[in-house]
Amino acid sequence: MNWPVTEGRFALGDLPLHKGGTLPGAEIVWRAHGTLSPLRDNVVVYPTSYGAQHPDLEWLIGPDGILDPTRWFIVIPNMFAGGLSSSPSNTAPWPALVTAWDNVAAQRRLLREIWRIERLRAVYGWSMGAQQAYHWAAAFPEAVERIVVNCGSARTSVHNQVFLRGLIATLEAAPEYDGTALFSAQPRAALRAFGRIYAGWALSQDFYRAGLHLSALGAPDLETFLRTDWEERFGRRAAADLLAQLRCWDAGDIADTPRHGGDLAAALGAIEARVLLMPSETDLYFRVADNAAELPHLRHGRLQPIPSIWGHRAGNPAPNPADAAFIRAAVRAFLDG
Repeated sequence: MNWPVTEGRFALGDLPLHKGGTLPGAEIVWRAHGTLSPLRDNVVVYPTSYGAQHPDLEWLIGPDGILDPTRWFIVIPNMFAGGLSSSPSNTAPWPALVTAWDNVAAQRRLLREIWRIERLRAVYGWSMGAQQAYHWAAAFPEAVERIVVNCGSARTSVHNQVFLRGLIATLEAAPEYDGTALFSAQPRAALRAFGRIYAGWALSQDFYRAGLHLSALGAPDLETFLRTDWEERFGRRAAADLLAQLRCWDAGDIADTPRHGGDLAAALGAIEARVLLMPSETDLYFRVADNAAELPHLRHGRLQPIPSIWGHRAGNPAPNPADAAFIRAAVRAFLDG
């Protein structure tokens, strides 16, 4: 890398949680790319997504990438329950629910206490990272100039919850599950089923019809694809971490505050940031229709769907140059606007 990269671990102490309870000895593991400007006005926060850690998402950072570290100071805070920051796999007891609200509140402290950053040029996020971008804009409207919502939504839709609760039930059915949050051992059979269920949702019917799981991703056959791209992907993560993040995702809702009392339209209308909504045209759980319904309530919103058959993974297109080029052009124009 030809730009500065720094990293660290930020201690938050015992963290009171949005839905009650406390996360004991909370910590955020972070990595930053680029140089903070003297005026601290070039900051882009890039939260991680479901099951991901910062190395999984850094492919898009580079002078010719989606996020340019020679221009922006890009801070990647690892989500709670992702295995690096405080997670069930490294913190016990684990509370019933850690939400996106808790993540963004902790990230706000990280930026203030480490770098004295008060205002962000942007929050860029994909999937659960996009949910955090929306929560940033809702929680701190005066502090966020722009957000990029890449395959995400302001509130987890009911149809999305159906998908998530099927995955939750799969993990909770494992004999290793303790009935609350943890597992006595990795539930191998449940994780195998979990990965195979996920594979049917993360990529579109058109993707499979075109055989891209073979031609673009290099699997020799469907069974190998399911094993290497899905079973092994999730098998690297602790089941308790995956379960905790599913519960966080399921609870995503920027209107879940006393200020808005569940009124999503009011919560969207209170956002001051400019918002770029970039769903994938073929995403099966963060639908274009969800963002289209949000758009009329935003003060400064733009809907720019990704024209792709890669489903949800169109928003994180490391092996997909066409979608990466589309996102790069859209995001660069938005950040420069």
